[in-house]
Amino acid sequence: MRRVSTALMVGIVALTGASLASCNRNQANSSNPAVQQSSGAKATVPAAASPPDDGNWVMPGKDYASTRFSGLNEINPTNVKGLGLAFTFSTATTHGYEAPPLVVNGTMYLITPFPNNLYALDLTKPGAPQKWVFKPEPAAASQGEACCGTVNRGAVYSNGKIIFNTLDGQTIAVDASSGKQVWRTQLGNIQMCETITMAPLVADGKVLVGNSGGEMGVAGWLAALDEGSGKMAWKAFHAGPDKQVLIGPRFKPFYASDRGKDLGVTTWPPNAWKIGGGNVWGWISYDPTTKTIFYGTGNPGPWNADQRPGDNKWTTGVFARDVNSGEALWFYHTTPHDIFDHDDINESIIADIP
Repeated sequence: MRRVSTALMVGIVALTGASLASCNRNQANSSNPAVQQSSGAKATVPAAASPPDDGNWVMPGKDYASTRFSGLNEINPTNVKGLGLAFTFSTATTHGYEAPPLVVNGTMYLITPFPNNLYALDLTKPGAPQKWVFKPEPAAASQGEACCGTVNRGAVYSNGKIIFNTLDGQTIAVDASSGKQVWRTQLGNIQMCETITMAPLVADGKVLVGNSGGEMGVAGWLAALDEGSGKMAWKAFHAGPDKQVLIGPRFKPFYASDRGKDLGVTTWPPNAWKIGGGNVWGWISYDPTTKTIFYGTGNPGPWNADQRPGDNKWTTGVFARDVNSGEALWFYHTTPHDIFDHDDINESIIADIP
């Protein structure tokens, strides 16, 4: 099931009397103490996946390791009582709001639920006035295809562009300074009940996007677009023959139950995998050192599990893939034959654990 929260406007709090831009200046002294222990061995976030904090927030998970951790220290236990409202901004929608704002070099970027308007606010000026708004105008019919709310889970900043998805299955890149469109690619097909609600991730020049709609008889997939042009680089499905899932000689799952030829077909009734779900409507993590992405797949479909006997691979599990080719490296099936709608789309936090 999808979790929806509703809000009418975005409210920003800051220390009373403090400059809105000052949050970019005070940084934590440590590289990223996302996990701290008093002594002994401790889990650490790889530096490549979570570099020292520069005061910006360029992706929903904060960094490639998906820590959602800020090393900034201007607000602390001593002065937190001085927090007060700095400004408000209406998003002009009553739909579920699930997208964290981005902050990049003194500008805040907000992506709304349908109609997926993208706003830029100037944090260097009192009241954070609007710099520009980009209105993608997605197809109104997409609202009727979304199973669990017309939400959007965020945008990402990369190389001077804000990149986001629309409910009707488009991925759009916008110039962060001017608000002008750079490219637009249609990925989902609402005529097949596909929508897109996830936040993209940009890694090694690839824009990674997955679809929603497992409850509507949609085949789940993850696609990679070229960051510069928006053209398709690769696309991997989460059910079907190995060729479609991008499973080849590099695929090394730990458990024997995940080994075998075309398990994305044989663990389903005949042709049931074609509408089997396994969508990616959540989060993706990335290890720049190994060029590997990690992400979870959603529930199988239909919900009536009696209609799909078998393990229903490759749904409700975790994939590791090569970011450049999309090749599957391993898979862990957390819930074979998922009957509870568990999904596995939550963050995979990257850490080195002794």
